[in-house]
Amino acid sequence: MPKRFRLTRRFPVAMTEDGYRRLRRFSAEAGLDEGEALSFLFEHFDSVTDTEALSHRLRLFNSELEDRKR
Repeated sequence: MPKRFRLTRRFPVAMTEDGYRRLRRFSAEAGLDEGEALSFLFEHFDSVTDTEALSHRLRLFNSELEDRKR
């Protein structure tokens, strides 16, 4: 029997415009709303990410973060 899908947590999120546009595009393509899309991505995080690419992208993001905040 499938688990009932309940959104039990809400939290304020700050996202870049590019990140939000990509989330909206992904959720539209998947037929989900943004909250459901985020839940899917985090519940299946290990299977939807390439760990080598993730660590490289994370290093790049962190190195540019302070400049992007200005």
